[in-house]
Amino acid sequence: MPRRTSIYVQEFAHANPVPAACRIDNVVHSGAIVGTDRVNGVPRTLDEQCAVMFQRMRDIVAAAGGELSDVVKVTLWMADRRDRSAVNREWTAMFPDPADRPARHVVQIELDEATLIQCDFVAVLPR
Repeated sequence: MPRRTSIYVQEFAHANPVPAACRIDNVVHSGAIVGTDRVNGVPRTLDEQCAVMFQRMRDIVAAAGGELSDVVKVTLWMADRRDRSAVNREWTAMFPDPADRPARHVVQIELDEATLIQCDFVAVLPR
């Protein structure tokens, strides 16, 4: 079995030949995860994009063989980093225990088209 394993998720298929994440040993690192819905495209609001984006993160972690408790770092890129209320709602729903949350970093950048947010994560799975 190869040391590196590409992680693909049907709900988050990429147009280019790029997996959603990569796993080496027990470390998983995702690519960019956006809040695009394959059926409806890019939702209009930050709330909707956050909900889809965080669901994609759950799907990718599970496809890699992990759980949300394995996520150690999440980086968020936002069109307006001051508007974190939608992020915080999804964040606290996904990681309700303040003593058991991954690290998080938010960066403001210009994103493509109607995209308001994207993220990536690092997870360390049990051996």
